[in-house]
Amino acid sequence: MTDLKILISVMLCGFFLILSSVVELMAQDPIVIQRIGGPVELDGLSNESAWDSIRPMPMVMHLPDFGGPPTERTEIRVAYDDDYVYVAGRFYDSQPELIQTTSLRRDKSGPTNDQFGLVLDTFNDKENGLFLYTNSVGVRLDAAIRNDATGSPPFYSSWNTFWDAAGTQNEEGWFAEMRIPFSSLRFQDDNGKVTMGLLLYRWIARKFESAVFPEVPPKWAPGSILKPSQGREIVFEGIRSSKPFYVTPYGLTGVEQSYSLNPQNTGYQSNKQSTREIGLDLKYGLANNFTLDLTLNTDFAQVEADDQQVNLTRFSLFFPEKRLFFQERASIFDFRTGGKDNLFYSRRIGINNGGVVPIYGGARVVGRVGDWDVGFLNMQTRSNGTAESPSENFGVLRMRRRVLNDNSYIGGIATTRLTAGGHHLHNLKNVAYGLDGVIRLFNDDYLTFNWAQSLDGRHNNRGLNSALTRAHWERRTVEGFGYELSATRVGSAYDPGVGYVQRTGFTRIGDRIFKGWTAPSESSTLRHLLSMNGYLFLRNEDRSLESAEIGPEWKIDAKSGAVLTLTAKAIYEDLPYSFKLSESAHVPVGSYSFHDLSASYRLPISNMVRLTAKGSAGSFYDGSRLSLSLSPGWSISKHLEFTGNYQYERIRFPDRAENFDSHIARLRVETALTPKLSAIAFIQYNSAVDRVISNFRIRFNPKEGSDLYIVYNELLNTERYRHMPIMPLRDNRTLLIKYSYTFTLGG
Repeated sequence: MTDLKILISVMLCGFFLILSSVVELMAQDPIVIQRIGGPVELDGLSNESAWDSIRPMPMVMHLPDFGGPPTERTEIRVAYDDDYVYVAGRFYDSQPELIQTTSLRRDKSGPTNDQFGLVLDTFNDKENGLFLYTNSVGVRLDAAIRNDATGSPPFYSSWNTFWDAAGTQNEEGWFAEMRIPFSSLRFQDDNGKVTMGLLLYRWIARKFESAVFPEVPPKWAPGSILKPSQGREIVFEGIRSSKPFYVTPYGLTGVEQSYSLNPQNTGYQSNKQSTREIGLDLKYGLANNFTLDLTLNTDFAQVEADDQQVNLTRFSLFFPEKRLFFQERASIFDFRTGGKDNLFYSRRIGINNGGVVPIYGGARVVGRVGDWDVGFLNMQTRSNGTAESPSENFGVLRMRRRVLNDNSYIGGIATTRLTAGGHHLHNLKNVAYGLDGVIRLFNDDYLTFNWAQSLDGRHNNRGLNSALTRAHWERRTVEGFGYELSATRVGSAYDPGVGYVQRTGFTRIGDRIFKGWTAPSESSTLRHLLSMNGYLFLRNEDRSLESAEIGPEWKIDAKSGAVLTLTAKAIYEDLPYSFKLSESAHVPVGSYSFHDLSASYRLPISNMVRLTAKGSAGSFYDGSRLSLSLSPGWSISKHLEFTGNYQYERIRFPDRAENFDSHIARLRVETALTPKLSAIAFIQYNSAVDRVISNFRIRFNPKEGSDLYIVYNELLNTERYRHMPIMPLRDNRTLLIKYSYTFTLGG
């Protein structure tokens, strides 16, 4: 009970502070966006007379010297008519021959491109937004921003919508236009008056320079220019949203070859299986602020393979969500409880132990009613024929309401995971619920609190034993004095069936204090950030120390875009059970104190040739550890790019004569012949599993909503003699062809 009292005291302190100290800054008057006065041809040039009366937005330099004028003349105009939002950018350049254009591929972003983008906070909720980007050849990228562009990642890049862009370059610079249908946006209107939030930016790659509107300071690096909370309110008048109905059928065919032991266990036999599938996705605007998505026989064959990882801990690995269906307005469903932990983790649906689980289908409704965000999701999977993967139903209901100010909310969530026949109580597999809130106390100070509990019928699944409580106070800035302080208690029986939890049965206290300062304008350095990071985990059962870590970090950002980071850590672990690194190396039960020193250096990320190098060395439990990582990149042209990564882990336990070495190598080759035709080869080697994993994807995207994918996956065994009988060279290979086409009905 002592832990609960501490957490309640922290929460009450925050609420009393809210009642006594909340300061609301006077907002600027919204900008009324001008209507376009005539027809516009989408060619990038914006030279029609209709643009003459549209005033450009005032741009200021964001980086490297905030507040000054951009070094290159920049004009961005925003206008609209009954059907579209139009955005035109004129990006003059004194050295047009140095303009960088390194991609023709749809959804390919990156600081190596000179680029132009905007954020639309369509519900004006100061937290979520749509990020649209293009470059000098009209390549489109769109993403859904989550959690006010905080966390990692700050947005979901797999999200797509319907819009158009065009770009061109000449001796004066480069020029671009966007045309965004109102039917592609969800928003609220008040008798035809629609208020949104807007941010605009221009990026000059060779100078590592950005210009922004409005005047957003870089103190929330690196996502400052994407934060919906910093957007300028804009108004569209006389807008009535349509309710488009998108129908997207798909067809899939392919063949898979795998190998399994023969009945005599004397060798491997080949198994071939053909695939023929059809499915359907539907999207319907129930209202201008609500969207219904239905999916039938859901398939994600075109999703890129996960990055290989090596696990050096006793906990499970975390993999990010890459599937498009789960990414649109996904932040509504967020219920983060510290680190990667979340009450809702969408990869529980349709994935089991790294393998694909077939999905019959499902439904999702997301939107906003007044100050309420609402999200509902229900998915049904089918059994893959094994007891470990039965047919299951997954449900999530999420509601949040804005309170006190534009940057604060309270909310609740409920999740269910039921086996086949789960409508009977005794078949209920798991139910979890939670209450949370994020309160902006003042300036950049935020208080976050969580309460959650899981129920699955176990006798000890009650009270605090199956609950999580958390309070987290942070100052969201990288300038001046700051802090991030949290206290969390998790019961040993807390187990949300549709969530991700790394460990249970603990009380945790952390996280860091820091000081950031901006270098003088004449300096080549942009910013310094010095922090002291630390945490400790106490076992709930006996208050003993389970884990602890503390150490300083110094990060130096240069105006060129280079970054140097130095870190030192002192670590303590009291292992209640042993865990394996490999078949030949393990860490036994016991208490350990060890340390780690690390450094990383990143060349400017806007360079055509790039490199990030990381290294660390120190003790590791009762042994030693050396870790190295190299991540090169080379943008040869707008048609071809190479990126790679190599990670090496060397662990030695001399007292036990045990060693562990691991190598992970990744190579990604991206090519685009035109903006409509692209290909990616992603090849990985992981010595921990002795495999080469290859993923090849060709995409033909003649227009938005129409996609042809050709996907080839292959698993190769690199140590065939590690088991007997001798393993086959090729463990698995799959060739899939998928075509989808979107029909628009109404709108």
